[in-house]
Amino acid sequence: MLAIIAVFLPLAAAILAGLFGRQIGDRGAQLVTCGALCASAVLSVFVFYDVAVLGHGRIIDLFTWIDTGELQVRWALRLDTLSAVMLLVVTLVSAMVHIYSVGYMAHDSSIPRFMAYLSFFTFFMLMLVTSDNFVQLFFGWEGVGLCSYLLVGFWYDRPTANAAAIKAFVVNRVGDFGFSLGIFAVFLIFGTLQFDPVFAGAADMAGNTINFLGWQVDALTVTCILLFIGAMGKSAQLGLHTWLPDAMEGPTPVSALIHAATMVTAGVFMVARLSPLFEYAPTALAVVVVIGGTTAMFAATIGMAQNDIKRVIAYSTCSQLGYMFFAAGVSAYSAAIFHLMTHAFFKALLFLGAGSVIHAMSGEQDMRKMGGIWRRVPCTYAVMWIGSLALAGIPYFSGYFSKDTIIEAAWAAGTGVGTYAYWLGVFAAFITAFYSWRLLIMTFHGSPRADHEVMHHVHESPGVMLIPLFVLAAGAVFAGAIGYEAFVGEGRAAFWRDSILVLADHDSLGRAHEGVPEIVSLLPLIAAVAGIATAYVFYMLRPALPDLVTQRIHALYLLVLNKYYFDELYDRLLVRPAMALGFGLWKQGDGATIDGLGPDGLSAVTRDLSVRASRLQTGYLYHYAFAILIGVVILVSWYLVRVVG
Repeated sequence: MLAIIAVFLPLAAAILAGLFGRQIGDRGAQLVTCGALCASAVLSVFVFYDVAVLGHGRIIDLFTWIDTGELQVRWALRLDTLSAVMLLVVTLVSAMVHIYSVGYMAHDSSIPRFMAYLSFFTFFMLMLVTSDNFVQLFFGWEGVGLCSYLLVGFWYDRPTANAAAIKAFVVNRVGDFGFSLGIFAVFLIFGTLQFDPVFAGAADMAGNTINFLGWQVDALTVTCILLFIGAMGKSAQLGLHTWLPDAMEGPTPVSALIHAATMVTAGVFMVARLSPLFEYAPTALAVVVVIGGTTAMFAATIGMAQNDIKRVIAYSTCSQLGYMFFAAGVSAYSAAIFHLMTHAFFKALLFLGAGSVIHAMSGEQDMRKMGGIWRRVPCTYAVMWIGSLALAGIPYFSGYFSKDTIIEAAWAAGTGVGTYAYWLGVFAAFITAFYSWRLLIMTFHGSPRADHEVMHHVHESPGVMLIPLFVLAAGAVFAGAIGYEAFVGEGRAAFWRDSILVLADHDSLGRAHEGVPEIVSLLPLIAAVAGIATAYVFYMLRPALPDLVTQRIHALYLLVLNKYYFDELYDRLLVRPAMALGFGLWKQGDGATIDGLGPDGLSAVTRDLSVRASRLQTGYLYHYAFAILIGVVILVSWYLVRVVG
């Protein structure tokens, strides 16, 4: 019962705030939604203790959803360790975002709508993580996609926000097409979409083939790759990542919720949930490793050159998701979820801290127009340091425990793709530390670069915005140490029980605990410290150095600054041809051919005949008499021919 209430409270709050916002007012909408999410978070703690700690996992059957032919789908809540962890993380981070929004959105004209969207978003994510079948998973999956469109485009009077919302929606549809095909393949292979029968039959299907696009391919491999394409779209992996930075057009609380605990983590959760399938598809796991490792490095390099404070953190999210995926790819699913959990705290902290900076700087987001404000916003400055230390993986902050575990597991996997991911993870650790301290120094240190009027109004955020920051900062400091033993340590087998399956020869975490070379363990930390030192030299000691370096490597700098021209490439290869095709079909196909020969053509002929007929109506009596005479002659002639002839 507690789990049901925890899941459906955000939905009830969304309905109240969304449909009755005018009646209850701004304050009423805030109280309803914040109260519901805080209650869900508290209840989730009890659910987590009961399910994950005491081991009372269960499936709560609610009702029959679909029953047609061979397809039977029940609506049920699956409560195991994996869903309990996600339930706790999602509700806690969302509750903090809701409370923070009370202060951040205080002057907005549509507060009830905003709060309703946040709660609706949270509900769909909770549906996703508690799903017991692929259809319910898809329901939550598409629900968070819909809510991301509504929230990214919340300020719909801004053209850039509308464009970003449409881009997020369209790019996710590309990934979701692959996800849909994967679900169809699951039904084709197993004859059911319920998780338990599918997982139980996965071992028997290993090595079987199906016909896909005319080729006989391994059934589980193609199914898992199709499902992973959906994860690539939702979690912004290389190729389907372009929507994520543009999503920064939404309000900052939206950025925190999307990037920390909800939408982008759905792909990682899905791969972990489907570990019984992926474990029997090693080729698919290798694809996951390569995409994840490449994304971690790729996104980190872009983050180095960005100047918008929110975009730097956005590319950081993309990079950290890459870490989670290559962890899952080397079968360290528990490490991926561990990093998902710790990342939720410090990434939400960084985004909300960035929002506090933007609030203090009168809406300014360009770091080149900041600087010299740390004394005026000491609380924000302190929590941004905590978030950055956790992100960089500095002992003993939460990111250190989870990210280093992932990197060690990649090495211990002993495969070519694992080694590939390890080295990219180490290099990405250096770059992550570099851009994190670049952000800190450019934002808070040095001489003020904002105009006098903006600097005059720089002030600390109100308490309603600071309290969530302090809660998340505590998570960024302690979550890693508290969760290490259960999530990825010696107690992981008992903790995860039946939530995650890892085959004995895939146990990279176990091999990592048996021992890896000391340099393998130390290299990520060395890289992080080197990244911090480099940023300190470049932006604190020698502030002219970045310009000198960018001049020397100007072409490479432009490549990174312009995000490897992915948007331009997609525009040239996909958007423009699609626009040209659509315009041609509109003008030549629909306009000239269909309408020209169809309704427009018929109406034109009718109009022409009408004009010609109207010319006979002259209004002169002798014309009409002459026409009658001709008619009489014709009729008489016809009669004589028929009768006399």
